[in-house]
Amino acid sequence: VQLQASGGGLVQPGGSLRLSCAASGRTFSTIGMGWFRQAPGKEREFVAAIDWSGGNTGYSDSVKGRFTISRDNAKNTVYLQMNSLKPEDTAVYYCAAKPRPYYSGSANDYNYWGQGTLVTVSS
Repeated sequence: VQLQASGGGLVQPGGSLRLSCAASGRTFSTIGMGWFRQAPGKEREFVAAIDWSGGNTGYSDSVKGRFTISRDNAKNTVYLQMNSLKPEDTAVYYCAAKPRPYYSGSANDYNYWGQGTLVTVSS
């Protein structure tokens, strides 16, 4: 599975962005997907994840209620809608795929990673 993330950019506090992650391969509809982020000087952290069907999702406490993960299996794409952005959301965001259908908040469960897209929240 190859992953290509896009949609990052500069946004003011309180603004919104939607990240996309396009996946190659015919197995996309059978695998769990996740978003992680890494801020400068910090470790990579879990943001959100979704199971193969899109029916089950999980979020970190820091983004719950502000971010929404979704997927379109017909387009082999997973999305991260980010609303009410804060400066502390500034990071490189990575999408990841795991070889099992259910979602996970642990980076160790993901075998495939995209190249990352930078989100900067600043006035």
